Amino acid sequence: MDNKIAILTDSCSDVPGDLLEKYHIYQISLSINYKDKSYRDRIDITPEEVYENLGNEIPHTSLPSIGEINEVIEQIISDGFNQIIIPVLSSGLSGTYKTIQMACDGFKNIKTAVIDTKNIALGSGFFSIYAAQLVEKHIGFDEIVKKLEDKVNNSHIYYSLQTLHYLVKGGRIGRVEGMFGSLLQIKPIISCDKDGIYYTVAKVRGRKQSINKMIGLVQDKIKDKKNYYLTICHGYAQEEADKIKNLMQPYIDKATIYMEGQISPALGVHTGPGLVGIGYFDLDDID
Repeated sequence: MDNKIAILTDSCSDVPGDLLEKYHIYQISLSINYKDKSYRDRIDITPEEVYENLGNEIPHTSLPSIGEINEVIEQIISDGFNQIIIPVLSSGLSGTYKTIQMACDGFKNIKTAVIDTKNIALGSGFFSIYAAQLVEKHIGFDEIVKKLEDKVNNSHIYYSLQTLHYLVKGGRIGRVEGMFGSLLQIKPIISCDKDGIYYTVAKVRGRKQSINKMIGLVQDKIKDKKNYYLTICHGYAQEEADKIKNLMQPYIDKATIYMEGQISPALGVHTGPGLVGIGYFDLDDID
């Protein structure tokens, strides 16, 4: 039997729907739980619905169950695949990596590799798109896994947050320094460190300066790069995302792949409205 490789990711990796379809990437959803009902991230509930309801109730998020993961893997097997590469959001921010690893251990008739991207949103999702492009080039399973693991430090996503309130409330504050400077209008730029945990990249006074600083950071990193993916994402902040897009247009034009959109509802719960982000994935080996 020929080795057929499937790519599987999680809904917090934010791979846009058109790219999931184009590259036949499978997806497992996390859950968003309100007092009276649970919803599957991006399937039963949209980011807009989550943000619009935050004033009434801040929901909790939960991992996909082993049963749900098993169902997706069984579907992949029945679709004719015998190898699965699974890049997922940072184990430093979620138990998704461990849960998927446990589920995979139960399948002895299929080869699996779960990749801890040490990142979140499209900072993590980049890896699934990259893996899918490598599959299209007929590169083997082990080589793809090695390439992904070697590129963990090549993916970066930066966020400017309107408030730290939701990160604190959800216990996801990581290494970001508490509720500093709210009276001084200090707006942190945050990212994931090498352990895949949130940390403060810069502290800037005022929203506009924070966004400008973030744009400058990314432009500086990619100005000499030839091959990179680029994303501009937001959480209920379309207008600001559009402004960033205008300022980043020359870099968008040069990108191997450009993606944009709202971050997943399961992430939005922890960051609140007003998040804007820019991410890039540095690729040296895609022609």
